[in-house]
Amino acid sequence: MKSFLSNAILPVTLGLVLGAPGAVAQENASGSEQDAYSQADQSKRAEAYYNFTMGHLSEEQYELTGRSEIATQAIDYYKKALALDPGAPAIIERLAETYAKSQRIRDAVLEAQNALKADPNNLAAHRLLARIYIRTLGDLDASTGQKETINRAIEQLNEILRLDPNDTESALWLARLYRFQNEHSKAEGALRGILKRDPDSEAALEQLSQLLLDQGRANDAIALLEQAAGRSPSSGLADLLGDAYAQTHNYAKAEKAYRKAVEDDPDDASHRRGLAQTLLSEEKYAEALEQFKKLTELEPDASESYLRMSQIYRHMNQLDKAEASLQEAKQRAPGSLEVLYNEALLYDAQGRYDEGIQVLSDAIAGIKAQSSGVSNPNALGILYEQLGRVYRDKEDYPNALRTFEELLKLGPDEQRRGRMLLIDTFRANRDIDHALAETRKAMDTDPKDQDLQVTYAMLLGEKGQTEDAAKVLRGMLHGNDSDREVYLNLAQVQERGRRFADAEQSASSAEQLSRKPGEKEMAWFVLGAIYERQKKYDQAEEQFRKALQVNPHNAAVLNYYGYMLADRGIRLEEATSLIKRAVAEESANGAYLDSLGWAYYKQNRLAEAEEYMRKAVDRAGHDPTILDHYGDVEAKLGRSERAAELWEKALAEWQKSLPADYEADKVAELDKKLKNMKRRLAQKASAGESKPQ
Repeated sequence: MKSFLSNAILPVTLGLVLGAPGAVAQENASGSEQDAYSQADQSKRAEAYYNFTMGHLSEEQYELTGRSEIATQAIDYYKKALALDPGAPAIIERLAETYAKSQRIRDAVLEAQNALKADPNNLAAHRLLARIYIRTLGDLDASTGQKETINRAIEQLNEILRLDPNDTESALWLARLYRFQNEHSKAEGALRGILKRDPDSEAALEQLSQLLLDQGRANDAIALLEQAAGRSPSSGLADLLGDAYAQTHNYAKAEKAYRKAVEDDPDDASHRRGLAQTLLSEEKYAEALEQFKKLTELEPDASESYLRMSQIYRHMNQLDKAEASLQEAKQRAPGSLEVLYNEALLYDAQGRYDEGIQVLSDAIAGIKAQSSGVSNPNALGILYEQLGRVYRDKEDYPNALRTFEELLKLGPDEQRRGRMLLIDTFRANRDIDHALAETRKAMDTDPKDQDLQVTYAMLLGEKGQTEDAAKVLRGMLHGNDSDREVYLNLAQVQERGRRFADAEQSASSAEQLSRKPGEKEMAWFVLGAIYERQKKYDQAEEQFRKALQVNPHNAAVLNYYGYMLADRGIRLEEATSLIKRAVAEESANGAYLDSLGWAYYKQNRLAEAEEYMRKAVDRAGHDPTILDHYGDVEAKLGRSERAAELWEKALAEWQKSLPADYEADKVAELDKKLKNMKRRLAQKASAGESKPQ
């Protein structure tokens, strides 16, 4: 084996020693002064050189091998050198650095402090202490110890900048620590100091722009980045500008900036990720999908892009592709709660309720097993909420209620959400009395909560207490633009109570208070529904068309408009097209599936009608209108017994319906239809029995 002290390395190392400050290497010592050393002094000095050099070589070898015994060897050499030349800053500095590298932090701090006692301007010692304090922060919780360590790090960083004002890395760390302590003006000062020296420092621009955004100074952040990009354009600055625009929800400009970044550096995943997320925020799903596909090529082991692709496919109602992408994400991040949560959402969309319940239950059990179920209330709250929703979609109301009650135990924030979900679940189960009781309980806790007051009024309306509901809502009017929502709710209560003139007036008031097209959209929809209930079909169409001009993807309007045409048996191709668009937006909505099946039924396309009616019943098996429609399809297909069975179920569901939902004319028509069918079946059975054997 060759000796580590090779002739090629030793002279260089000795040069480093001889060039170091301190008693070991007196760079300015004259020849006469050195001649004045005694023989003993010269021997001692040579031995110090030797030990320092051996320590330095061992330190380098430790960096290459990571072997702790070599670090100990380096430390021993440095200690021997220091014993021969006490107080030598160069030796103290290397000893402290080696302690730090080998994770002997306490010893490293002591030696660095000793170096500063010998020489307060020892830049290397200040830098070492700063590094140690910053590294230690990751091991501390939010305690007094953390604050003290931050202050020590700040002290060292300020000393470094005093000695070396151009040290950009130290200035960046100083700004980060000031931001952490909410000393924003000091952080801004440190960052602007960097930019004064180097106006195009992307690291400083990134920190400063984020600092300005955090302070609500979005225009200042954007102006800063636009000026820098105009002066010295780069993909990095374009990306930062895209971030700033995205955080201010100016997605059009964010998209433009990210596209510039991607164009300049197409292989940078962060630029493309920003573009993909922005396109997703703009609901440009096809374009976003293409960007996420390219990201899977740039980052084949990352799960996020596959997860986003799954979400897009689910939105586009391409559930098989959504599942395939989700499996790719799951392979790359098998324990990710976000992946598991989206898996449950997908199963819910597919009607695979039991599988969704299992995924969510396992995730909840996993969190509880890790930390007694209390340390992560936010994650538990999200999982409990979705689990309850899946139970509710399955129409398993007792388990849905039990799940939402678990949500109440997680803390004040979850309690309010849990109570609203309990109320919605009682409402979905047509248990208005319990829904009202739960609402009153919540109102006792927070009597000024306007959402609860609205919920209470809407429940009174569903119970048929129209005037009581209207009284509550009218008491919430303030004579300003905030009344828009109140009038919309009032219009819906009055429409359900068949007080159509009052409902028209309330909806018109809401429209007058609407300032933006998006606000008018809801008013037009509500007004259209009120006109439709009165068979004022032309006026209803006018309102629906206005709403769709503002938002062509409004599924509720598309469905209502299409069903209105289909139910009257007119413009059936247009009706089918409208409803198909609604189903494309919400493929799991039982009411929309029923509308599409009914449109096919009206066209005598019975195979398609049956397919969608079956899907509708799978999703909303207790809706009397859906059951009635399915019975009509089965009757026309000649399946009389099945039709009678469905109509009987429909009639039973009508008897359980809420007072505001009960439609006596439809019930009478259904009852007549069922009796006629039973009569024909009885006659057929009687005729069969009377035939000669």
